[in-house]
Amino acid sequence: MPEPLIGARLERFALPNGLRVVLAPDPAVPVAAVAVLYDVGIRSEPPGRTGFAHLFEHLMFQGSAKVPKLAHARYVQTSGGSFNGSTHLDYTVYHETLPGNALERGLFLEADRMRGPRITEANLRNQVDVVAEEINTNVTNRAYGGFPWLHLPPLLFDSFANTHDGYGSQVDLESATVAEAEAFFERYYAPANAVLCVAGGIDVGETVELVTRHFGDVPARAVPVRPDFAEPPLTGPRRGESHDRLAPLPAFAAGWRVPDPIGELDAYLAHHLLADLLAGGEPARLVRRLVTDENLVTDVSAGLGLMGDALAVRGPGAFVVSGFLPPGGDVDKVVRVVDEELARIAADGPDEDELTRLRTMARSRLLRELDPLIGRAKLLGVFEQQRGDAGLLAGLATRYASITADEIAAAAAALCGRHRALAEILPGRA
Repeated sequence: MPEPLIGARLERFALPNGLRVVLAPDPAVPVAAVAVLYDVGIRSEPPGRTGFAHLFEHLMFQGSAKVPKLAHARYVQTSGGSFNGSTHLDYTVYHETLPGNALERGLFLEADRMRGPRITEANLRNQVDVVAEEINTNVTNRAYGGFPWLHLPPLLFDSFANTHDGYGSQVDLESATVAEAEAFFERYYAPANAVLCVAGGIDVGETVELVTRHFGDVPARAVPVRPDFAEPPLTGPRRGESHDRLAPLPAFAAGWRVPDPIGELDAYLAHHLLADLLAGGEPARLVRRLVTDENLVTDVSAGLGLMGDALAVRGPGAFVVSGFLPPGGDVDKVVRVVDEELARIAADGPDEDELTRLRTMARSRLLRELDPLIGRAKLLGVFEQQRGDAGLLAGLATRYASITADEIAAAAAALCGRHRALAEILPGRA
């Protein structure tokens, strides 16, 4: 049976222009969430244009065919709604949450910018400045800024697609042109390269009519063939360090390659539970040993993915263990403890109490992600885009619950058998 938060009924269809649509009615809520996901992300950026996918996300808020600059925000907020957008490794998403009676307004706004954003020299230069300030705020002038998602990939992977800085270099951003932005839109923002998901208190028949009315006449365009972003295996361990003048403590992030999240989903999800076994709360093994018993770190975490997006990637991903050390801490000793715990799990697996806790944590995390209506709409859109069927999300909690102790042990054994990348942050200037 589908999870209650996903809903017992999903409607999936495609318009003649190729736009895929998912409707997830939930009569228990009086609001509607609209999410449009485009099949373009950080991995899609070409050399010399680092940060372009994120920059273009900003441009999509600068007005569209019939909507002047700043009007999109005004129309949503005066309806009592909220909006945002975000750029990820494998997709870019734009979304609104609105009262149910303002659904058509949200659909109109998204359809209008799918027809064409207002790409002007003034808008481009303005948003380059906005992104530069965002980099200053989130990376340059923040302790541990961008760690580890900007530091670990160049060690763990080899290709430009998987290693470059998704925020972008200032040189690349400032040299971007209007012509390049227009070409980016034509290439990646076609209806057939997008998924529209509408969730919440909607009438399915009425919503189908509204979607067709507003999106049906967006001109169809060819879509690019998605490249293969796969990486060859690491031939040895890798290590790198950087200095952070604002960091008060040393930090580390150890990363391993993980199974294909699309083709090897069960093995991939077993790594997700392995992360909780290592560092998911006070009873977790690394928390007990590294923090409580041996005082080797002040904090430790483990997880799947570099950007907190374990369930929303389809390219090469990472299993990451990271933490902060006290002054003078020994990162090599910390990593040895991590290796010892992985080897112990590979040999014995989790016990029954641990397995029950891990399954409960996985289900709770999934339900927390699906509880906000916009979170539900986005994840349904991701599953439709990346796996070809949003309905697969309905069985995910059951899939987590079926993972065995042996599968978690196998995940730990796989990490023991793979080469590792280690990124360090050292306080102070080089």
